[in-house]
Amino acid sequence: MTLTRKKSALLLALTLGGVALAGYGYYWWHTARFMPSTDDAYVGADISAISAKVPGYIHTLAVQDNARVKKGDLLVQLDNRDYLAALDQAAGEVAAQQAALSDIAATRQLQLATIAGTHASLLAAQAVTQKTTSDQRRYSALASSSAVSQQIRDHAQSDYHQAIAEESKSRADTSVAERQLQVLDAREQQAKAALVQAQAGLAMAKLNLEYTEIRAPFDGVVGNRRAWSGSYVSSGTQLLSLVPAQGLWIDANFKESQLADMRPGQAARIVADVLPGRTFNGHVGSLSPATGSRFSILPAENATGNFTKIVQRVPVRIVLDGDAAVLGLLRPGLSVTVTVDERNMR
Repeated sequence: MTLTRKKSALLLALTLGGVALAGYGYYWWHTARFMPSTDDAYVGADISAISAKVPGYIHTLAVQDNARVKKGDLLVQLDNRDYLAALDQAAGEVAAQQAALSDIAATRQLQLATIAGTHASLLAAQAVTQKTTSDQRRYSALASSSAVSQQIRDHAQSDYHQAIAEESKSRADTSVAERQLQVLDAREQQAKAALVQAQAGLAMAKLNLEYTEIRAPFDGVVGNRRAWSGSYVSSGTQLLSLVPAQGLWIDANFKESQLADMRPGQAARIVADVLPGRTFNGHVGSLSPATGSRFSILPAENATGNFTKIVQRVPVRIVLDGDAAVLGLLRPGLSVTVTVDERNMR
């Protein structure tokens, strides 16, 4: 009687075991083998390191650790008095160059009037030359016939030579006045170049003044703060980190033996260690072009020494769907388990 009961219990156990084994085999064949999983996965985000663009003393620290900020909110205000003075100096330089250009323009108008005067003097000198030339010829002829005295002829000759000299002087004055325009043109080009340089300096001074206000480039949460009021920071000094308020993703490192049928777009299920009872949804965004070891600082060199084969892992970017990508329950660096469903995209 007891032996029969033992045989019945053993038979029942074997039957239940066989059914469970068959059920698992059926599940594995139709489902589990198409759903690779890994717990070597972590939450990622585009964390921005906020740095100072210009050196200076921190005047105001507008945020504290773990504070939520909106895009454009003031994070750090540097002492801007030096940059205000540099801006005024640059503005003064621009004004000086503009005044120099105005002075050159006024000088040009004056020089054009001078040129007009020299042309008029030249015309007058040419008229005098023509008259004295005629007088010199006429008095020379009369003097030859003793119609006029030699003294009158000498006076006419002298007036003629004086008129020639005056005309030559007027021509020289006209040439000098016209060449002065070329000098003004060169000065104008130099002043314009100096004005462009001064305007560039003014634009840079404005930028440097704006850089003293360090603002949030996007919505996020402040972390890893290294800035304190009154401390001096140089250009490029990291002041704090800003974690984006949305756009989280998962970097899952799958074994190379799990990648044969994995494709972008396949659905993924994510379970975070911080919330083991909740499942997040996502999908495969992309697969890394190389294994993680190839991107390390010192990649393994298997061509030397003893060789031990190690299963390589390839980073797979999992894009979180819906509210899962919003900073809150999930945070960058948390550990998760990722399971990819390959059944619908084989």
